[in-house]
Amino acid sequence: MKTAIIIPARYGSTRFPGKPLAKIGDKTMLARVVDLARSIASEFDDISVFVTSDDERIESHAHEIGAEFLMTSPDCPSGSDRCLSAVKQLPETPDFILNLQGDAPFTPPQAIKALLAHFKDHPDAQVVTPVHQLSWNDLTRLRTAKEATPFSGTTVVLDKNNNALWFSKNIIPAIRKEPNMRDESEYSPVFQHMGLYGYRTDILEQFCALPQSHYEQLEGLEQLRLLENGITISCVKIDLEEGQMQSGIDTPEDLARAENLLNQ
Repeated sequence: MKTAIIIPARYGSTRFPGKPLAKIGDKTMLARVVDLARSIASEFDDISVFVTSDDERIESHAHEIGAEFLMTSPDCPSGSDRCLSAVKQLPETPDFILNLQGDAPFTPPQAIKALLAHFKDHPDAQVVTPVHQLSWNDLTRLRTAKEATPFSGTTVVLDKNNNALWFSKNIIPAIRKEPNMRDESEYSPVFQHMGLYGYRTDILEQFCALPQSHYEQLEGLEQLRLLENGITISCVKIDLEEGQMQSGIDTPEDLARAENLLNQ
């Protein structure tokens, strides 16, 4: 069973041009993501790692760090489309594709490993993604963050089989009896989504061929296109230490915070 970890890296970010080549400590952001992917791939059988972009500067740096590179069109509308475009260039089509964003060097390794392990054990899974149950303290942090940036952080509700019922930029579910629940457990009933996806290859192709869906456009969440079209998203629960949840690096301010995190 073949797996490809595809790392889409965009040079022309509006908020942060050249972002994948920005340094965090002594390494570029992209180099850190590639190192992370390689380290995890070495623990599994038959996994390849590729960087993909539409920019020659990214290509040049990928070669500098010894990463395999696949050039893709600037017309790819999303990271998912870029992953599919890259995979179509491979001599052998992988069974499973893991989309690891090039601006997410602090993705918890256990989240990537859990997705790879889940697909190995469940090869019929359509889409796999990690989620993390928030402590009450982390839920308070998320609520505070949303006061300043309402569309930061995505939450998800699950069915009894840990398949996603819905994702939202609002915090779901609402908690009617929160004071009582806080007394009963250190964990809230809220799961936060971690922006990492593994796709069965035929499902990624199906997903990219679908038009944007109604709720996807309203919430700005492409995974809702999957749910609105009856595609199952299996959620893998990941245990993280309180306060560990990390997002991608979108701005120079995020980069400064990442530097501080590295120096702690």
